[in-house]
Order: sequence, then C-alpha cells, then structure tokens
Amino acid sequence: MVIARSQLLGLYALLGLTVATWLARLPTVRAELGLSTGELGTVLLVGALGSLTMVLAAGSLATRWGSRRTLVVAAWVYAVASVLLGLGPWIGSVEVLTLGVVVMSMSFALGNVPLNVQAVVIERQMRRTVVPQFHAAFSVGAVVGSGLGALAAWGHLALPVQFIAVGVGSLAWRLHAIPDAVLPEAPRVRAPRVRRGGALRESMAAWREPRTLVLGVVVMAGALSEGTANTWLAIGVVDGLHAREAVGALVFAAFVGSMTVARIGGTRLIDRLGRAAVLAVSLSLAVAGLVLYGLAPGLASAVLGAVAWGLGTGLVIPIGMATVTGHGPGAAGRVAVVSAFATTANLAAPPAIGVLAEAVGVRHAVLSVVAVMIVGMVLGRRVAAEPVVPAVAPSATREPAVGAEPATPLAAAHGQCPEAVTT
Repeated sequence: MVIARSQLLGLYALLGLTVATWLARLPTVRAELGLSTGELGTVLLVGALGSLTMVLAAGSLATRWGSRRTLVVAAWVYAVASVLLGLGPWIGSVEVLTLGVVVMSMSFALGNVPLNVQAVVIERQMRRTVVPQFHAAFSVGAVVGSGLGALAAWGHLALPVQFIAVGVGSLAWRLHAIPDAVLPEAPRVRAPRVRRGGALRESMAAWREPRTLVLGVVVMAGALSEGTANTWLAIGVVDGLHAREAVGALVFAAFVGSMTVARIGGTRLIDRLGRAAVLAVSLSLAVAGLVLYGLAPGLASAVLGAVAWGLGTGLVIPIGMATVTGHGPGAAGRVAVVSAFATTANLAAPPAIGVLAEAVGVRHAVLSVVAVMIVGMVLGRRVAAEPVVPAVAPSATREPAVGAEPATPLAAAHGQCPEAVTT
C-alpha cells in the first residue's frame, strides 16, 4: 500500500510537471512559428477539442482495459506527442504542432480516468481521506515544471531537445511506476469478463445517473475556478492594477500555493467534518475570494482575495472526483462524465471571459464564473454524502470468464475485489 501510494503520487506530480513545462514554453513556440496570440489560441482550442473527444471514450476504454494498461497506453501516446511538439516549431510546421497538441491532450484525458480511480481505491484501503493529496502532488509537479520550463527558456534550450527529453524521461518514469502504482490484482476463481460492447454500455450508463450529472456540475465549478485563475489571474493584476508582470506572476503563485496547502491540509478536515460540509465551505471561500479579487481597490486586497480563492478552490475537484467514483460498477464511466464537464469548462471559459474582458476589464470579467460556482455549492452539499446507485448492475454488462483469471485493476474500484474497502 505504501509503495502504491508513493508511486501514484509520483505519477500525479509527473503529470503536473509535463503540463507546466509545455505551458512555460508557449511564448517560444509562438515566436518560432510566428503565430499571433489568436492563432496560438486556435491551436490550443483544437487540442482541447481532442481532449474532450478522448474523455468521452476514456471511461469505456479504462473499463475494458483496466487501469494498468490504460496508463501504459497513455504514457506511450504522450511520448509520441512530445516528439511532435518539439518537431513542429523546429521545422516550422503549424500542422505538426497542432497534431502534437491534440495527441498530448488525448493522452492526458485518457490517463486522467485511471489515475483518479486508483486514487480512490487507495483511499478506501487506507480508510481515511487521501485523494486531495494526489491532486496536491499535481500542483507541486506543476510548480517544478514551471521552474524547469523557465530555466530552459532562460538558457535558450531548443524546443526539440526539451520536449523529447521530457517525453523520454516521463515514459521511463511511468513504465517503471505504473506496475507498483496500480494495486495488485486480486486472484479469483471466476472473474468478470467484459462482453463485447459492454464496456461502452457501462460507461455511457453514467450519463443517465442524475447524481453523477450533478457532481459533474460541481467539478465544472471547480474547473472553472481553477482554469479562470490559470488563464486570467496574473493578467488581471497587470492590466487592472497596473502592476508589473513579475508581480502578476507572484500573485498567481500565491493562488497556486494556497490551493496546494488546501489539498495537503484539507484531508483531516474532510475526515472530521465530511465531504459535503467541506465542499460547501470550500466553494463559499472560493466565491468570496474571487469576488474580493475582482472588486479589490488595491494590490494588497487583491492578493488576499487570490489566497482565499486558492484555498477554496483546492479541494473542490478532489472531493468531486472521490465522491463520484463511488461503489459498484461504472467507476471509470462516472469519472469520465465529470471529466467531460471539466473539459467543457476549460474549453469554453477562457475565450468567453476574454471577449467579456474587452468590455469590462479582466478582473470584472472573471466574476462571471461566480454564478456556476454558487450552483455547484448548492448542489454539492446535497449530493456529496448520498450513496451511489449505479444505473447498470454488474450482470448487465459482464459475463463470467472461462478459467481462473485475475480481476482487472479497475475491478477494485468497482467493489468487485475484497481489497476494495468501503467507507
């Protein structure tokens, strides 16, 4: 258990690192290809569409393949993407870069489902809240990745060298860690076998679960809050408060740091007060912080707002993911559903806020996401403590296998392995 937890923490941190090292070099990518900000935005938009497409299929793939194989496939897909990301600017091809962004986004979407499922499996076996700590590892990895990306930019490291090195290194890391990060399969005399098309039916059944859809709105609220800060917080400080770019970066760092603190320290609060109460308090704090940031008359109050915003945002997505996974069949499908909500938020919010910002300014434009966050707060408090009632029973999509086979790693999250301790 200790090894599985540490290796999974490492995989989360690696995911944050790989995302951040790419984002840190976007100015160089734009300059080498001679792209305008709008053209670069279009490339990223296409990548987001690829992510949304994959996340809709990721649930059925993870159900059929199991967590281990899905993570391995995602690792290889990212390795291919990293080569394309470096090759595109080097040969001056926007098309190759766009393909790389699409493949990278699909890799992240595919790997996200088994990562979240396995985090919940470990939490159940430990019988205490630990899922937010995995998301904290992602944040820590993102901070490290941003630093590495900034160092590479300062040293004018060629993009192909950086991205291929990151791709090869991450592939080696993942292939080494995945076997230990996925909990051992439980031996059974007769294990379930997915019928042809059964994984897809089980995954799509999650879209008919009202509770899953409601939790999708909760996760969307968290994604809107975090994504809005990622894109616009620093820019709002620079444009709205006439601060230097370095100051904007520091305020954003305060937001990320606060979010990481919440994820590390919030686990005991969840164990003591329950998910529903902590979720309601978190979203309330996030709304208050966002409003303070958006209406702050000066830099000091904007920083205070950013800190409260980050503290409130940190636990929303981890709580939503841990809650929606639930018990019984369909765990991967439910994670895929709420991931689709989050991806949609990240797809639509940045350009919408950008258009609004031209009329009212960035800091006032970001206030537009408060309405969704309040809806998420109201809905989340009601459903976070309710039991999961799967739309499809195990027998509807599975049939006994012939011979003695081990259960798939994902079966633990489905409540089919004795190791899947319920809480």
